Amino acid sequence: MSRSSLSLSVAALALALAACSGGKNDGATAQGNSADADISNKTIAASLDQNGKFYQAAKASGLDKTLAGPGPYTVLVADDAAFAKLPNADQMMQPGARDELTRILTYHIMPGAVLVADIDKAIDNGKGKTLLPTMNGATLTATKEGGKIVLTDGAGTKATLTGDDERFSNGVVHHIDSVLAPTQAAR
Repeated sequence: MSRSSLSLSVAALALALAACSGGKNDGATAQGNSADADISNKTIAASLDQNGKFYQAAKASGLDKTLAGPGPYTVLVADDAAFAKLPNADQMMQPGARDELTRILTYHIMPGAVLVADIDKAIDNGKGKTLLPTMNGATLTATKEGGKIVLTDGAGTKATLTGDDERFSNGVVHHIDSVLAPTQAAR
């Protein structure tokens, strides 16, 4: 592992630990408001659009039960238009593709409650980029383009964060405009 990769890995670990160390109700949000006013009593699973492709994928993979659990989790929810761009979206929802679907969806889940402000600060501290660890063991690269946070997967696919923090009793949701996929080596 190169020195810069090690530094980025340490920065990603520090980001994850910082996100977890304050607990799920740390008293501050990215905007500096009281966290209690911004946190829903619903779980992430209960808050997802049950007609949306991300929820349907979570249900097909069994991850809807995880997202109803205590967490905290940070979930990157790809919009329906992002799923529509996938050439194999319908096949991904089939029972025979459950392992692959789970591998992709766990790439959209990070441990801890990681707010936009946390990612933004980590990018600044990382001199323009940071690595974000995901639940499937792989990482996403976070950078800024045009003032927006952009996440890049191992194949170079980019997804832009399209909204503010959505805080729930067991974590936070960020909406993104593309489905990201781990490289085959991240199994």
